[in-house]
Amino acid sequence: MATVSASSQPADRLAAFGNQLVDVHLWLREELTRLRGGLDAYLSGAGERPRELRAHCLAFCSALTRHHTAEDGGVFPALAAAHPELRPVLDELAHDHVQVEEILVRLQTLLDELPAGPAGEPAPDEARRVSGELDGLIALVESHFTYEEKKLVAALNGLAVPLSDDFALRDLTGG
Repeated sequence: MATVSASSQPADRLAAFGNQLVDVHLWLREELTRLRGGLDAYLSGAGERPRELRAHCLAFCSALTRHHTAEDGGVFPALAAAHPELRPVLDELAHDHVQVEEILVRLQTLLDELPAGPAGEPAPDEARRVSGELDGLIALVESHFTYEEKKLVAALNGLAVPLSDDFALRDLTGG
């Protein structure tokens, strides 16, 4: 019977934190791509009605907010305590979270105002505003995720404190 040394078992468990971050980001990227596809289909007249589009946006927005709240409230303070040299990075990422939340609020408001009728197409100005907000969100989130992964995965892999389930969005991603 093979035995696992006491020193390798915790390392395996701790390494999962960095991997969990990447997994959650992959899932959120996929959801954002689905949201973009749904919006594009709706705006072309071939896709989801606004009610379904709003529901999908709300689910995505809620998941992203939960993940960022878990980072701001637990992960970032733990990383700052363990790695003080990361404080400027963590501050920048927390600032990104505020900007992302502002875009999410604007996007949800714009989606709430889209016509709900089966034949009701949004006015070109409405469509441009919704697409513009979504494009801004996609660009910011992609930049944020890439930077966060580059700067934090190694530190997360060595973190020896429990993290919130919202950090990994276990109930949504199956993790």
